[in-house]
Amino acid sequence: MKRRKRSHSEGRNEEDRLSDLPECVLLHILTFLNAKHAVRTCVLSTRWKDLWKRLPTLILHSSDFWTFKGFTKFVSRLLSLRDASLALLKLDFERHGCIEPQLLKRIVKYAVSHNVRQLGISVKCDIRDVPQCVFSCQTLTSLKLSVCPRGYIYGSTLFPKSLNLTALTTLHLQHFTFCKGDDDDDDMAEPFYACRRLCDLTIDYCTVKDARILCISSATLVSLTMRSDQSGDFYKIVLSTPNLCAFAFTGAPYQQLLGSNLSSLERVSIDAEIWSTSLESPLILLSWLLELANVKSLTVSASTLQVYIHLN
Repeated sequence: MKRRKRSHSEGRNEEDRLSDLPECVLLHILTFLNAKHAVRTCVLSTRWKDLWKRLPTLILHSSDFWTFKGFTKFVSRLLSLRDASLALLKLDFERHGCIEPQLLKRIVKYAVSHNVRQLGISVKCDIRDVPQCVFSCQTLTSLKLSVCPRGYIYGSTLFPKSLNLTALTTLHLQHFTFCKGDDDDDDMAEPFYACRRLCDLTIDYCTVKDARILCISSATLVSLTMRSDQSGDFYKIVLSTPNLCAFAFTGAPYQQLLGSNLSSLERVSIDAEIWSTSLESPLILLSWLLELANVKSLTVSASTLQVYIHLN
């Protein structure tokens, strides 16, 4: 049986099927690509030439570039050429290595000024404060921040004393230092009380400055995840979270845990480690287990059992 040869026009029509899709569909497809590859689609045809300028999602990772200079130049040009009249639904920015504070500020201000809803920033940078406009963005529903100063494992970037994120439901923080607010007690930091819609909170390798208590107060919080190690310098975690359903902890339990109205708590997962021969950590872990004794589901890792055995 002979195979029918396709004419040049038939092949061309097949190739153009993707370009014939509605613009909203094409833009949705481009949101799955990092910005570098999305921009490269401009060479496909005249239909694609300026399509990338209307992207609602920007994924900017330095690992997609050979040099930091090339990455910086690309980011600056992209922000300059993108259609400024369009909102930015999501910005995911990641720099493996150091970054100039001015570039970070420009990216953050661009995102906020374009009504960003989901913002992720992960950089190593010697900056004391993240631009304050992030913490008053009324359109943000999801915020992930990791700003680690060069040479540090435990970051010292200061978290603001007050937030004005009225739409925020998901917050993930890494390498931050919490400070007690102007209205807080002398011995307590309470950084999240103003987040009235917060449902999901993750705190990785954060610490507290000039206070001995970290109070997590939220009437809407459903899920809390914490990762810590023995570098932390706060000694008590107070949970005032009446609707909390899930709590997960990984690291060295060097902080006392106190709960206030945890009747909704159903699932707890603890993966504890100990890196010294001190009895302090196992005793604190025991107090945690007593505090969480009434939960419906408790999952502990093998390392957690070893810490508990160390106590006995």
